[in-house]
Amino acid sequence: MSQPVPARPTQPIPNVTVAGSTNRSGTISVRATDQGMPVEIKFERSEYRYGAAALAAEILRLTQRSAIAARARRREVLTEAGMPADILDRLGLPTRQQAVDELDRIDDADTGPTSWMRPV
Repeated sequence: MSQPVPARPTQPIPNVTVAGSTNRSGTISVRATDQGMPVEIKFERSEYRYGAAALAAEILRLTQRSAIAARARRREVLTEAGMPADILDRLGLPTRQQAVDELDRIDDADTGPTSWMRPV
């Protein structure tokens, strides 16, 4: 007679997923939910020298990056819980590769000119 396989304990699914992003110099960091709500913002005093508009723009960019990463992480959590991929697609949760592609697109848009030289 075979023994029944015990169900593996499942972790409760959190209501929100949080991820963080930091600027290149490490002077600004933002943690945001998968819904795009910032829950923690840290920056060094030296960032004031660039002005309020530049600081706000960088915080918004990092919030967007954090939200994308959190949505991808949420998809992974829900996948592990057994939710079908088509439902996750309808919820707009990106796969890891889709999130990487979107983060690369954001970074490319943010990157300014790398040289003052013009192509000839």
